[in-house]
Amino acid sequence: MRTPQVVVVMGVAGTGKTTIGPRLAAALGVPYAEGDDFHPPANIAKMTAGTPLTDDDRWPWLDAIGSWARGRAGRGGVVSSSALKRSYRDRLRAAAPGLVFVHLAGDRRLIEDRMAHREGHFMPTALLDSQFAALQPLEADEAGVTVDVSGGPEQITERALRALDDLTGPAPV
Repeated sequence: MRTPQVVVVMGVAGTGKTTIGPRLAAALGVPYAEGDDFHPPANIAKMTAGTPLTDDDRWPWLDAIGSWARGRAGRGGVVSSSALKRSYRDRLRAAAPGLVFVHLAGDRRLIEDRMAHREGHFMPTALLDSQFAALQPLEADEAGVTVDVSGGPEQITERALRALDDLTGPAPV
């Protein structure tokens, strides 16, 4: 029997991490953790003000996500995190070896439109350029898949599940 994996749903702001993450977790039968909840208040304040985070701002946040993921090892889970840079993903993997990444990716205009229409989120569309500038897509040696975010949440979740199955094999029944 395959051990449940911990999956990090990653991508720039507005790709649907908070929408797809819980759906993916439900389909896999594991808990979901919202990555934004791991941010210290100072990070939220900076982003709300339209100021991009620095790497120094991100390290404690990534460490908190890594700690959660390590605690789910062998039991599985899904957590969202932008994980934009390889160094961020390496830090997460150092805390929780065996992570698998689902990179939600799409056209900038689509993502900007989605961000403009969402309510109650602290991340302004003004920071989207800095997100794309920082993004380093998954490399061939990283355990993960890239999933197109066009379409509705059900389609995107189904694409992610199929891609994970292709990567790791189907989940045990």
